[in-house]
Amino acid sequence: MQNSFAITTTFIAYLAMMLAIGVYAYKRTSNSSDYFLGGRSLGPWPAALSAGASDMSGWLLLGLPGYAYAAGIEAFWLAGGLLLGTWLNWLLCAKRLRTYSITTDALTLPEYLSRRFDDNSKMIQVIAAFFILLFFLFYTSSGLVAGGKLFETVFGLDYTTAVIIGTVCVVSYTLFGGFLAVSWTDLVQGLLMAAALMIVPVVAMQGGLGQLSSDLSAINPELLTLWNDTKGEPLSAIAIVSLMAWGLGYFGQPHILARFKAARSNQDLTAARRIAVIWTALSMAGAMMVGLVGLIYINQSGGDALADGEKIFMLLVNAMFHPVIAGILLAAILAAIMSTADSQLLVSSSALAEDFYKQIIKKDASSKDVVRVGRFGVILISIVALVLAMTPDSSVLGLVSYAWAGFGAAFGPAVLLSLYWSKMTRNGAIAGILVGGITIVVWKQLSGGLFDVYEIVPGFILSTLSILIVSAISGQPNDTVRKQHDKFENNLRELP
Repeated sequence: MQNSFAITTTFIAYLAMMLAIGVYAYKRTSNSSDYFLGGRSLGPWPAALSAGASDMSGWLLLGLPGYAYAAGIEAFWLAGGLLLGTWLNWLLCAKRLRTYSITTDALTLPEYLSRRFDDNSKMIQVIAAFFILLFFLFYTSSGLVAGGKLFETVFGLDYTTAVIIGTVCVVSYTLFGGFLAVSWTDLVQGLLMAAALMIVPVVAMQGGLGQLSSDLSAINPELLTLWNDTKGEPLSAIAIVSLMAWGLGYFGQPHILARFKAARSNQDLTAARRIAVIWTALSMAGAMMVGLVGLIYINQSGGDALADGEKIFMLLVNAMFHPVIAGILLAAILAAIMSTADSQLLVSSSALAEDFYKQIIKKDASSKDVVRVGRFGVILISIVALVLAMTPDSSVLGLVSYAWAGFGAAFGPAVLLSLYWSKMTRNGAIAGILVGGITIVVWKQLSGGLFDVYEIVPGFILSTLSILIVSAISGQPNDTVRKQHDKFENNLRELP
């Protein structure tokens, strides 16, 4: 791809704007509440688009188009599961989690779970923080891989150099601005991502949807079937369940749940839910169209099939648009990468600072000490993720799927049941987190038959059963937990 001066200038201007937002947010960040939750001041638009942009990451412009490019509308099962999961997460978790986190005065997800169950031993907090750090290393690494592919393709850089440059871009403004920088930049980046995913397929598509269907049918009729793979063989129940089950992951994603806790009011969360669901639907529809239109373009141009389908968005943009416009659209990929990687780094650093450092190493740490350790954590975690990202053949979708399953199984059942079931106990929460997280790690190593199902399915089921069984065996929660739950129910009715 031509290393255009116009594209380079656009990228530099975009990065300068994101850094300016980071510097401004730095001036608004005075304590750990500001750094990790933005002082609970997000309105509906920043909350919705920040949650969406941090959720979708580089896989929305690389992984999902690449999957649609390879599998056709079979990708609808994955997109449909994610859209349903987005809606249910906002509907079931948003208001109750915000209210409970205020009731318990908790900043991080591990801190919420620990205080929810009056865990004076802090075992829940430490175990939860461990799994956050473990799975976010893979999740952050996926963003750095996406960044490497972007800079490698656009500027012709060596992959290793490209990944390092992408990492520096993300770390720079996350390090200083904290949650406000992340959320405000996510608002801009979310709008840019959605616009790019709607503009590119519309411009590239010739003759409308009817012609698109005809062209795909000419390439391979199976690309247009929901129930068969590209070889014409019926999709198994395991395959369909595995794709739809991606939606289960939403209930346990710390970087998405943080947006609920940071909202300005419960009323804002209703409007934010509608914005988030519409944004998700439009963005994923556009991402699938990019893959399908890209397949037709490659076929009709007489070029060789892409060795890496995850680069199809970049190829279309370069072929269809003037370098200035191409630079803006390609910046959308950088936006997707940065909007997720920054959130992941921030949540990971909060786990390191709030849940390890303050709970184990220095219990009387001041707010400034915690922020300082959090910023150190951003650098440390990004370095480890950078090492994991150094393999050029890494799949963005593959890395995301593992981390997504890990969070969904370890925290999803624990969060949902903690918000609705008053008889859930501390031991039940610990059992659910451990069983969910360990199941993902073990199941990923197995294959064949039932083990081919996406690991989030058994992880979510076994975690839920563990919580129910161990909580029943543990007996009733103590008086503090019961009184806290009563206070939560009262706050749920009275908080604006």
